[in-house]
Amino acid sequence: MARERVNRRYLPDSAFPDNLVATPDLEDCLHDCRDVLIVVPSHALREVLTTVSPLLDDEARVCWASKGFELDTGKLPHRVAAEVLGADRPVAVLSGPTFAEEVGRGLPTAMTVAANNPDFARELAETLSGESFRPYTSDDIVGVEVGAAVKNVLAIGAGLSDGLGFGANTRVALITRGLVELTRLGVALGAKRETLMGLAGMGDLVLTCTDDLSRNRRMGLALAAGKTVEEARQEIQQVVEGVLAAKAVKAVADDLDIEMPICNEVYRILYEGVSPREAVGALMRRSLKPEQAPERRKGH
Repeated sequence: MARERVNRRYLPDSAFPDNLVATPDLEDCLHDCRDVLIVVPSHALREVLTTVSPLLDDEARVCWASKGFELDTGKLPHRVAAEVLGADRPVAVLSGPTFAEEVGRGLPTAMTVAANNPDFARELAETLSGESFRPYTSDDIVGVEVGAAVKNVLAIGAGLSDGLGFGANTRVALITRGLVELTRLGVALGAKRETLMGLAGMGDLVLTCTDDLSRNRRMGLALAAGKTVEEARQEIQQVVEGVLAAKAVKAVADDLDIEMPICNEVYRILYEGVSPREAVGALMRRSLKPEQAPERRKGH
């Protein structure tokens, strides 16, 4: 990448901009650097933060674009960062409906920057903004992170639904009721509802559930075609965050006694060998209730 100035494996048609320098030396990269953006899968975030921590300047500010709960602990990324970096360091999360291929092509894109420091959020948004890239700021780190994590699980469900040929009616029902589940969990963890209705919640959910650039959606399509999780991974050749997220989301929802039936059925398909059609049947046989019911706990 340093020599050819392009990521030939993942973004072969998007040459690096002139002011981007690739280096294999992390210490050299972080020397005298004020703002650090970490973009790794969520299961690698703690390890990367631990490696980066002693190399950071005292005034350095850290942001990440990792999406998901930490699998072993059920912690959101900002809690992992606080444990590794300390609670006083300015931190931020970047999320929203942003397929890398389209960003690399310069297509118009909007996303959310949530930070624990309003000046950091504003300055980061200003730094990232351009003619085709528009960040919005927020102080709701929890909401942005929950939306980023749960939408990947629901996107696997959407791929399963479409792969089984259930049609547009089913897809829209899954997305809409999935948003309800995402909101239940987010609010229980302290998120703001308006965040979950925005780019980092509903926006990212709709994108990931409906477009085949989504790795999680493609995982669902492959499973519906009869492939195993491992066969689908080999076909996709990238990390599919929703597979691990399904396990973490189930653990967090169970701990909080939050009802998330769609996410639970995706988990059963991935980890308990339940067939996709059996999972759909289980959803359709659930007891009837008002659409705008109060926040539901299991068994209520």
